[in-house]
Amino acid sequence: MKDFKKYYIVAATPDEVYLALTTETTIRLWTGDFVQIDPKPEGEFSFWDGAITGKFISLDPGQKIVQEWYFGEQEQPSIVTMKLHAHKKGTSFEVQHVNIPEEAYDEIVEGWNDVYMQSLIEFYDDEDAI
Repeated sequence: MKDFKKYYIVAATPDEVYLALTTETTIRLWTGDFVQIDPKPEGEFSFWDGAITGKFISLDPGQKIVQEWYFGEQEQPSIVTMKLHAHKKGTSFEVQHVNIPEEAYDEIVEGWNDVYMQSLIEFYDDEDAI
């Protein structure tokens, strides 16, 4: 198992980013795909037409989201912790993803950088242009 940790800057407040990660309508806007989400502890979610599935472990509005991502049968769950901090340019978004199966690691890191976070960052950058 491997771990991934990285910081990103999103041009929105922590409360706006939190809602973008937990509100079905907003998630559909920045992912452009079908979404299923039940944003409560033990509530399940599915993004990008099922490419990312899992459940919420805990939610601290405007500050922190902890999720378990499903990778089939594995001894230890794959846990994603997203921490949101106010930053002069919006939000410092810290992601820590632990227990990633080795065979999926490169694809997961690429997904965080080139799909998940890029889509979220572009959603708020595009909003400024309107």
